[in-house]
Amino acid sequence: MSTTSAPATVTAPTMQQQAGALLTQVAGYAGYRTIAIGLRTGLIRELANGTATTPDDLAQALGLDPFYVSVWCQGAVASGVGVRAEGRLELAPHLATLLLDDTSPAYVGAMFDIFSQPEFFDRFEKELRGTRLWWDECSPDMLRAVSRTSTPFYTRLVPGALDQIPDVARRLRDGTTVADLGSGLGLGLRRLAEHYPRCRVVGVDGDAASIAIARRGIDGTGLGDRVDFLHNPLEELDSEGEFGVVVSNLAMHECRDIDEVTRRVRRSLEPGGWFCISDFPFPEDDETLRSVPGRILAAIQFFEAQIDDQLLPRRTYDELLTRHGFVDLGHLELTPVHAVTFARRPLE
Repeated sequence: MSTTSAPATVTAPTMQQQAGALLTQVAGYAGYRTIAIGLRTGLIRELANGTATTPDDLAQALGLDPFYVSVWCQGAVASGVGVRAEGRLELAPHLATLLLDDTSPAYVGAMFDIFSQPEFFDRFEKELRGTRLWWDECSPDMLRAVSRTSTPFYTRLVPGALDQIPDVARRLRDGTTVADLGSGLGLGLRRLAEHYPRCRVVGVDGDAASIAIARRGIDGTGLGDRVDFLHNPLEELDSEGEFGVVVSNLAMHECRDIDEVTRRVRRSLEPGGWFCISDFPFPEDDETLRSVPGRILAAIQFFEAQIDDQLLPRRTYDELLTRHGFVDLGHLELTPVHAVTFARRPLE
């Protein structure tokens, strides 16, 4: 007697269900815009301060129109940002940290700025025939938004994630030379130098303007004697056995040749040294792509595509490191949109 069961029948959604799903997208857009307006105008910060708790109070504190502010307050309640209590309007629990505290690993406030920049969806739609973009064509507002969005990634990585990898934590604690690939404006360099005072830190970046900004920022911290810079594309890294740890944060997916970068990183590491890749883990299947984290990563891809990049599944980095002879492979999922993949060069 056969025990094989018939495949389950998948019921197609009704028109009403599809309409509801579409309207949820519209509601999400309205909530996004409400939060973005509240952040840019200071309404959310004023609510977090706790002194202005009615539309009239908020309008007076910020010099805004009371009627318009009352409309914004309704939108804040509708989107779950604000809650009413005994005639007062307050921020919902934890939102002051999530939206305003850029020192917190949980900070997401910058996302409500970056997705509003013209370089994201507006330019994508305008240039849909394929005209590419590069960083030096981005507005200062866009560059600042990128820096602020990447801040919690560095906050989670240094020292939290690195300290969860025992041999990496030991090397950094005892002192080694550590490289930050794609060091950008220097946030990672500063955190590495501050948290690991026995380490020499080297920022590697192909953009001279970013290095100049990072150098000025480091010079003002008193850390300059332990921080150096290499100005060259990551594909041209030319060091041999110099580093005990190499870190890449949100940079590998932007490399034109990740195999060449990985080959050069392996050569630049001392035997037993570690390569830690911190990046967005792009979904590998449609079900994950339709999740909230997947939808956020799909939105990021609208900009990445314009600079000729693509976000990569985390497993791609497993395959990359294995292909180039790294050993002791492991990974950490820090958030649904942030993962770290690590492995070491063999002792040989």
